[in-house]
Amino acid sequence: MTAFGFRTSHANGHARLGWFTTPHGVVETPAFMPVGTHASVRGLAMQEIRDAGAQMILANAYHLYLRPGDQMVRALGGLHAFSRWEGPMLTDSGGYQVFSLARYRKVSEEGVEFRNKIDGSLHQYTPEKVMQIERNIGADVIMQLDELIEGGSEHRASYRAMERSLRWLERCRVEFERLDRDGRAPVRGLTVPDGAPALSTQDMTRDVVAPPQALFPIVQGGTYADLRTASINGILQSGDWAGIAVGGLSVGEAKSAMYDTFDTCAPLLPLDKPRYLMGVGFPDDLLEAVSRGMDLFDCVAPTRMGRHGTVFTSDGKVQIQKSSNRTDRRPLTDDCACPACMQYDRAYLRHLMVTEEPLGPRLLALHNLTFLMALMAKAREQLAAGEFGAWSSGWLSRYRSKGMG
Repeated sequence: MTAFGFRTSHANGHARLGWFTTPHGVVETPAFMPVGTHASVRGLAMQEIRDAGAQMILANAYHLYLRPGDQMVRALGGLHAFSRWEGPMLTDSGGYQVFSLARYRKVSEEGVEFRNKIDGSLHQYTPEKVMQIERNIGADVIMQLDELIEGGSEHRASYRAMERSLRWLERCRVEFERLDRDGRAPVRGLTVPDGAPALSTQDMTRDVVAPPQALFPIVQGGTYADLRTASINGILQSGDWAGIAVGGLSVGEAKSAMYDTFDTCAPLLPLDKPRYLMGVGFPDDLLEAVSRGMDLFDCVAPTRMGRHGTVFTSDGKVQIQKSSNRTDRRPLTDDCACPACMQYDRAYLRHLMVTEEPLGPRLLALHNLTFLMALMAKAREQLAAGEFGAWSSGWLSRYRSKGMG
């Protein structure tokens, strides 16, 4: 019996209510996943993330490979034990990080060669290596290595990256299955201080067996409908996947082009698999994507924006450092259960930010996450009630009517 499954109900157009089963629990979709790049959502404790309503979180294999090392994460019990998160987890392969390291990397058919910005060391990042890293880290869902290129790239460049991503997917699949069959390479040479608990890797017989994991392919092709179609067709012909991701968006293209890409992809993707839209996390984009059949989302923007003073409300984004908030004793929003809204007013939150008190960025980042979790919970509620379309339209109209406050 597989450890992964997906079922849906209460469809409203392409939007659907779903349940994604993983070895660490069931995720009710649509759902937003907070990004814990280094096995930590910056500045926030895992209990706070749970209290905010998170069901599943994301970590980044590229960053964990560099520090503390994927073998170290494995030796310390795997990603769940290491981070103290008991629910489902996903690791991104690092394709976006490779994309952002233009000055430090060289992409070829073999993979990516890059220099570590931390110490200057040279690394070879291949599809096979990425599978070994992600299987060491041990998240429930792991992503293929793909080639991400800049938004707005010409058709020819987008075609080459899409085709290479399909070839890399096949290499990822072969290595993923080999590790299932043959086991992970033993980890040697790690010691613990006297009196400390043993490392997980010390029991080699058990440790070499990789945990149950699902490999997700990534649809690429820029904003070109023919390339997105070709990418999906290639993915569906290459295997029976537990889920499929849509990548390469929110990297500089116009929002209308991003929405058009959702419209292209949704009718072509299997109905019985979760669709994971990578790197999208603004409230209006989430609802537009849900209405077009996407199920899972992640983005660093909510926490990053919060740490810099921009918060989400139902009336649009608010920049808390504005002088107009200096004497404003209202909460950020009346319908949010986060500590920032329940315990403090805008004037105090502004004070924390302008005086650079660490509590300010923490509270605002937590607010943005709580806001998105509540938005997705409301979307699920409206889907179950059969009223998602009308509710979403009204919500988006209100959110977009006032702009930045």
